[in-house]
Amino acid sequence: MITAVERCEEVACPIAKTAILIGDRWTPLIVRDLQAGSVRFGELQRSLGSISPKTLADRLRRLEEAGIVDRTCYAEMPPRVEYQLTDKGHALLPVLESMRLYGERWL
Repeated sequence: MITAVERCEEVACPIAKTAILIGDRWTPLIVRDLQAGSVRFGELQRSLGSISPKTLADRLRRLEEAGIVDRTCYAEMPPRVEYQLTDKGHALLPVLESMRLYGERWL
């Protein structure tokens, strides 16, 4: 299976590359919810509402592969995993802000 990162490498247009990474229903919302800092899987799932655990895990894995999200595992019982934006992920926040402003004005 081709990953989002591999698909991006096949495309020359920067807008198309960005759309491949964040153009699905859930990814921009995940990035939005990670902007405040480290968040656990269950917290993300609750904040997103109707996302399935499988879909959330898939999107987080894709974001991690793309270098947008870091995953930190803690050696505790029960196991604890937290997700946070990387510098590359924080660089997406102005894009999401532009999307928010567009939505407020035009949708």
